[in-house]
Amino acid sequence: MIRRQTLAAAAAAVAALVALSAWLFEWSFEKAAFLAPVIVATAGATAFVFVLWTKVAWEQLRGSRHPVAIAAGIVGTLVLLVVLSFFVELPAYH
Repeated sequence: MIRRQTLAAAAAAVAALVALSAWLFEWSFEKAAFLAPVIVATAGATAFVFVLWTKVAWEQLRGSRHPVAIAAGIVGTLVLLVVLSFFVELPAYH
């Protein structure tokens, strides 16, 4: 049996995801509510993949000989991507 607190937390999370999707994609709340199962499944799958690959990267980093150099290279690459993204002009969709 599901506890009331767990059910309330899950309902609040679903409502937040639906509201965020409606705002982000400029949908009506009804359309977002209709797509709630897809939205929740996508959010869950995205979180799963993020946690999985974070764990894989952490384990590989711990087992390497030069973890500080690898971490510095990863951070440097991310900073470079962020800086270069300011020089790319994306087409505007209206």
